[in-house]
Amino acid sequence: MAGEQWKSKIGFILAAAGSAIGLGAVWKLPYVAGTSGGGAFFLVFLVFTLLLGTSLLLAEFVIGRKTQKPPIQAYKELAPGTPWYWVGILGIISSCLILSFYAVVGGWILTYFIRSLTGGLTDPPEGNYGILFESIISNHWEVGAAHLGFIVITILIVQGGIQKGIERASSIMMPALFIIFIVLVVRSLTLDGAMEGVRFFLQPDLDSLDGQTILFALGQAFFSLSLGVSIMVTYSSYLSKKESLVRSASSIVGLSILIAFLSGLAIFPGVFAFDLEPNEGPSLIFTVLPAVFNEMALGSLFFTLFLLLLLFATLTSAFSLLEIVVSSVSHSNPGRRRIAAWAGGLGIFILGIPSNLSYGLLSEWLIFGDIFFNQIDFLVSNILLPVGALCIAVFASYFIKRSELREELLRGSSLGSGFFSTWLVLIRYITPLAIIAAFLHVLGVW
Repeated sequence: MAGEQWKSKIGFILAAAGSAIGLGAVWKLPYVAGTSGGGAFFLVFLVFTLLLGTSLLLAEFVIGRKTQKPPIQAYKELAPGTPWYWVGILGIISSCLILSFYAVVGGWILTYFIRSLTGGLTDPPEGNYGILFESIISNHWEVGAAHLGFIVITILIVQGGIQKGIERASSIMMPALFIIFIVLVVRSLTLDGAMEGVRFFLQPDLDSLDGQTILFALGQAFFSLSLGVSIMVTYSSYLSKKESLVRSASSIVGLSILIAFLSGLAIFPGVFAFDLEPNEGPSLIFTVLPAVFNEMALGSLFFTLFLLLLLFATLTSAFSLLEIVVSSVSHSNPGRRRIAAWAGGLGIFILGIPSNLSYGLLSEWLIFGDIFFNQIDFLVSNILLPVGALCIAVFASYFIKRSELREELLRGSSLGSGFFSTWLVLIRYITPLAIIAAFLHVLGVW
């Protein structure tokens, strides 16, 4: 039995939603939608999230809550004497790699937030925020300090444990995130020309729907729910047996979709209102949005609020990425949590240094024609996450006894055999086929 549990169901939901939301919804979804057809992408993303994302989320929940153990130990208990525990090891490796470059972006956000408070974003060189962004990320001392600062904040929260650390922080950050989002959406929708951005984001243009858009939407559905790295196995291992996995999953998916919706409404109306391009890519929030907010009344205040929101979202995801490492080390000995948090966090910081320097001192160090940061992002997002997700889907649906699977999934729920059978078809057949199709496309096979 796990040494710790979530203090409340809402605490678990907020922490898990915080892990799921993160940069996936606030940073990645807007720029992927902007480059992949807007409304058409968002429609397919919703379908994949509701069907395949929810199915895989429930699979991770079943594994974690049934065993009440972190990933490696959970797979060993459910499939003793088999190599399936390597799925847990893969999850830990993936989490370390994700956090290594994720914390770099978190450092950029922290830098922007501090600069916004001191007026350092109001007068970019030549009036160009793209030049400002490039100058910041190439300054290895500034981004290095911010990178370390972001990691230290993450360590300080995770070392506090589940209730006093992650749950307490998430219970403050997530409601604050929603409040700030609502303020930003209201301001964005009151801009002249805002409805053009709303139409771009919510009105599907089926002519722009192609295989690439569909596959990007599938990847975003998994990425935005923190699936494929056993994070949700870890979080659900602290969940009481009394709670309904189905209701918890529904709440988390609902919150994730709501944030994705609010994110689009906060960003695209402003982009279109000021005749800017929505297809800027990953640098959208650092180069386009400052220009948008700069044109608004009280724009610097609203941009500071946006950066605070983004910082909260990034941190809540970082907590879960470090927790999977810490829980695997300290599960049998909770007294090791503090040292595990610092050793793991600082180790990941060192691992992230090449990513941090990819736009500065190491900008000419190319791996297969691209910088280190982009290659790590590609490796994790397009190879390790799909492989992890596929393994979890296969393991849950084929290697856990059907009766045990049904009992754990429906525990605390009034749903019956019809729901279980539908879920089993999705997780056993549909989800693996969709993941394999996306994986083959990334590798250029299909």
